Amino acid sequence: MNAQSQLTPPAIGEIWPGQGGIYAGIVPTRDGAEAYHLIIGDDLGRFEWGPYGEDSPATSLIDGQANTQALVDSDASYPAAVAAYEHQADGHADFYLPAAAELYEAWLNLGYKDWGWVWSSSQRSAYYAFGLCFEAGYQGYYGKPNGLRVRPVRRLPIQ
Repeated sequence: MNAQSQLTPPAIGEIWPGQGGIYAGIVPTRDGAEAYHLIIGDDLGRFEWGPYGEDSPATSLIDGQANTQALVDSDASYPAAVAAYEHQADGHADFYLPAAAELYEAWLNLGYKDWGWVWSSSQRSAYYAFGLCFEAGYQGYYGKPNGLRVRPVRRLPIQ
């Protein structure tokens, strides 16, 4: 397989060989950032989001990469973000916990999946963080001590 064929995305919803997961489409340009391809990794299991009653450094609804880095670099414990950050697949170690908008964009592109509720990296308040139900496209928030599924993502620039 040559380098060009590796960078040509498959159909949305298909495994992208060598890229660590399922191709979830293009995340459009927001706030001056470039659009990018989104790859969604395997279900890592259920994890708590983080400390209940404490504000986190995850302030973005659109940039899960920045949120995850802030959570991992924090002094507090954020198990969902750490699990996503530590995930490796197909030789890639640049996974992160998606922001609320990235999860919703994945659902818009992928449609129904029997993945249940999945954590985002976006905090709603000191007590809650956003998640998304892939079975129905519901976006909502859960208490941070709840164990929701973690599906790490990675991004690739559009060439």
